[in-house]
Amino acid sequence: MAELIGGLGTSHVPSIAMALDKGLRDSEEWKPFFDGYAPARQWMAEKRPDIAVVIFNDHGNSFFLDRLPTLALGVADRYRPADEGWGPRPVPVFEGAEDFSWHLADCMVEGHFDPLLCRDLDVDHGMQVPMELVFGRPEAWPVKVVPILVNTIQYPIPTPQRMWALGELLRRAIDSYPGNDRVVVLGTGGLSHQLQGARAGFINPEADREWIARIGSDPTRYRAMSREDYIEEFGSEGAELIMWLVMRGCMDAEVNTLHQHYFAPASMTGAGMVLLENAA
Repeated sequence: MAELIGGLGTSHVPSIAMALDKGLRDSEEWKPFFDGYAPARQWMAEKRPDIAVVIFNDHGNSFFLDRLPTLALGVADRYRPADEGWGPRPVPVFEGAEDFSWHLADCMVEGHFDPLLCRDLDVDHGMQVPMELVFGRPEAWPVKVVPILVNTIQYPIPTPQRMWALGELLRRAIDSYPGNDRVVVLGTGGLSHQLQGARAGFINPEADREWIARIGSDPTRYRAMSREDYIEEFGSEGAELIMWLVMRGCMDAEVNTLHQHYFAPASMTGAGMVLLENAA
């Protein structure tokens, strides 16, 4: 059977992509942020996963407000980098884990989730940035990918409890998948930020640091919070953190936090990551 080898929660801020494209990786402004991901890159190189399941939200590139699914699942054999207004970024095309995607689709429907199935999908910085942060920019990605897209753009967004349940279902799908594939799950988004309204520019570094410290060892509070709680504590766009709950819900109850990192500000958002392994 397939094996879940770990989970990673990470930001997917578009300015990170800009910094990478402009060669600012080792600049005074950006070096502390990127250096904080070095242990996660090393872990990926050592563990050599076969499949990366990436939970993220589209930012108006493949879906827009006229047609916006609550959940979408990529079942394609490849995913192109999206053109977000300046042409596609110079990152490799993502190879899809097509067989596992269809297995997951069946498990989702069996478990009363009803995703939009995407045979053709361009993926934006929500997926590109996390992959670059932990795999660099190789000539070809070393893993096949399964994109799970969550609506965190237009209210009503899914509940945190629904995202946790999706993580539990994802774990059952991994455990029931035949073969010897090693799977890592990336929950992306956040940390605290708000891009519009009366609180535009809001970040909450104290809440961000507490989230990173507790999401592995004590996620109960975050699992129980309402959508409105997330918006109040982390900002309207910081509510993207519900996508980390898919990753955490996929893991065992007891996990080891191997590495954590926080950096603020990165443009108008707190940013960072946490790397988890099952304690058993």
